[in-house]
Amino acid sequence: MTADLATAPATTDPTRVRTFVRRNPTLIVTGGLLILITLVVMLLPPFLPDPNAADPVNRLLSPSGEHLMGTDKYGRDLFSRWASAGRVSIGMTLLITFCSVALGTFIGLVAGYFARAGRVIMRIVDAWMAFPSIILAIVFAVVVGPGMLSELLAVTIIFTPYTARIIRSRVLGLTTRTYVKAARVSGMGPWKTLAVHILPNTLPLAVVQCVLLSAGAMLIDGSLSFLGLGISPPTATWGNMVADGRTYLQTHPTMVIFPGLTIALFVFLLNLTGSALRAFVDPRARMLLDQQRRQRQQRRSRR
Repeated sequence: MTADLATAPATTDPTRVRTFVRRNPTLIVTGGLLILITLVVMLLPPFLPDPNAADPVNRLLSPSGEHLMGTDKYGRDLFSRWASAGRVSIGMTLLITFCSVALGTFIGLVAGYFARAGRVIMRIVDAWMAFPSIILAIVFAVVVGPGMLSELLAVTIIFTPYTARIIRSRVLGLTTRTYVKAARVSGMGPWKTLAVHILPNTLPLAVVQCVLLSAGAMLIDGSLSFLGLGISPPTATWGNMVADGRTYLQTHPTMVIFPGLTIALFVFLLNLTGSALRAFVDPRARMLLDQQRRQRQQRRSRR
């Protein structure tokens, strides 16, 4: 049996979707928690106090009914800042992910369909991927300067090669399909062939890549903000909230714990969701999960 995403129109079959979701409750739990956190940080800020309103009289308060997460060194409500920071961090993560996946998909399509250009492009991609992502992001941010635009450009350029490589490998398999060869013989141009026959069959893989890259984008966004190379205060992000609270880690650990745990939880949930979606989209991963499920059932029957 040949496992290829080119055979994946059945992936959108409603019955198959329901069966997969029923067999993978992890996807429901992780996806539900991600949606819940996102809704909280997107909808709550208008109903909360101004996250930048200083109140020196009530500085460094512990969590209470009035201030759910306490206050920082300027007396700003940490819960308001946490929700406002979530808007910025999640929005930045989504923007980075969309830009890098869109650009990487285009490069992967070109590199996979046009053989000569593909060899040159992939050598550049391989060389670029040889460097650690976080180091490249830091160097780019230092050269260009801190800020939202520099972070967007830096992380997008870093993540684009990963998507390009994955999409190219899928396109190479799709170009051998009968319907693609028939389109070429019929005189259909290369760009129309890519748009009509190849791109739709790479979109499921691109969606999974979006989810998996979002976890890395969230981590790098938090790291750059923590180092002062990302979005600068007074605009709150979860990363610079951790940076602000590190001085008071021993006396007021909640200043670091709440935003730090949120980043860790968000990344963890994104990774689990991405893995579950990959098992649905990629037949090879799906066959592996089915094999593991059968082995577990055999072990239970022996008992």
